Amino acid sequence: MTFTRRAASLAVLASFASLSLTAGVQAADWRTKFPELTLGVITSENESDRLQRYKPVRAYLENALNVKIKWRAATDYAGIIEGVKAGKIEVARFGPASYAKAWIVTKGEIQPLVGELDNNGNFGYFAVMVVRKDSPFKTIEDLKGKKIAFADPNSTSGHAAPRYFLTEAGFDPDKHFGSTAFSGSHENSIVALMNGTFDAAATWYRSEERSNMTRMEGKKMIEPGQWRIVWKSPRLPSSPWAMSTKMPADMRADVKQALLSMKADDPAAWKALTDGKASAYRAVTHKEYEPIVRMIKENLRKRRAS
Repeated sequence: MTFTRRAASLAVLASFASLSLTAGVQAADWRTKFPELTLGVITSENESDRLQRYKPVRAYLENALNVKIKWRAATDYAGIIEGVKAGKIEVARFGPASYAKAWIVTKGEIQPLVGELDNNGNFGYFAVMVVRKDSPFKTIEDLKGKKIAFADPNSTSGHAAPRYFLTEAGFDPDKHFGSTAFSGSHENSIVALMNGTFDAAATWYRSEERSNMTRMEGKKMIEPGQWRIVWKSPRLPSSPWAMSTKMPADMRADVKQALLSMKADDPAAWKALTDGKASAYRAVTHKEYEPIVRMIKENLRKRRAS
């Protein structure tokens, strides 16, 4: 009888110990400190379309992570960079150049999580210079003295990559072109190009079936087939999702896994995000973006020197 009571007492104590351990683990979970995460996104679209595209993505992340996902609107790329630096944005989707700029201004305190593969399994995309199909321009040489639209100072394909690679090829954008201006977004650049405000525009291009122009055609913002590429950059690394390294490591791991699982776990959210024209996300590391960091630093050096 004594043995039975003692065994029961030990069982009760063990149960309390187990409950205490579980409570401690739960208390340590990152969600107790971050029941809400703010998402900031850099895209080529207007804010209305961007909100619509990311609505099912936010719902998926809320379900996968068991937290509320708050949307952070920004009028330009710098707003997202500064939001991450200030700790006001926990999860961000950058372009390669804006990620590199964030890495520079945070002194390396940022971690890229995943990047996109296209339907052919290729990692990355291109910067292109586009003209109207009915224009006489065929090459960059033909654009000497002409008006050029860039998207945003921190855009990869819409500014940083064209500036860097054209300069490398002997075409200083500040001297070769007659004038350059920032339109505010990739879509604005193409609309202004079609309206005749600019002679050419820098923007993003993945393939014949997926680019800023084909997306705008699909949304009936421009007429199909009214553009032509006159210059294309070397391949650039895909736009990364990233988080500050000041965020808990287990949070970063959970967000990364949720993104990697999105296509399988929520095909509707995946299709909304990628237009159904991407095969997967894959894990990425900072090393893959080091050439872009060097590119941004070189662009900054040249501009200060000019």
